[in-house]
Amino acid sequence: MKKIIHYTKEIIFIIVTVTIMTNVMSLYKSQSLTQTPLNIHSIKLIDGSVYKVRSNKPLLVHFWATWCPVCKLEASNIAFLSKHFEVLTIAVKSGDDAKVRNFLQEHNYNFKVFNDSNAALASKFHITGFPTTFIYNKEHKLAFTDVGYSSTLTLYLKMLWAGR
Repeated sequence: MKKIIHYTKEIIFIIVTVTIMTNVMSLYKSQSLTQTPLNIHSIKLIDGSVYKVRSNKPLLVHFWATWCPVCKLEASNIAFLSKHFEVLTIAVKSGDDAKVRNFLQEHNYNFKVFNDSNAALASKFHITGFPTTFIYNKEHKLAFTDVGYSSTLTLYLKMLWAGR
């Protein structure tokens, strides 16, 4: 029993330490990101539809890549959030539309995706690491940025805050 308590404390310590470190790294990396209001009004998605940014709703814009291991870990978080909030994802340098669609189908994801195959949009946002997430409030002013992995709970709470 004493060993279980000891290992439980160590696991909790490691989780807290990793959480703090990832948040510090995210804060540091997000300093170079664009801080301007959202300048996307409509965009053509890989399914052929045109996504139009809706007014008076917070929006999560998520830059990711099919080749990024951290993005793959975070994709289920984004899929969950897309069922509850406005979410637009940008697949960067991930191949053609068919390759991105195959990735989504393999993992049973159905969030909205724009294929930024040449990273033109990512450059406008000054993306240097993946995944990178921007959360805009109801007025489409930047509320939060995250670089690296973010938990579902963290993103969910930030979206609630942005929508208040």
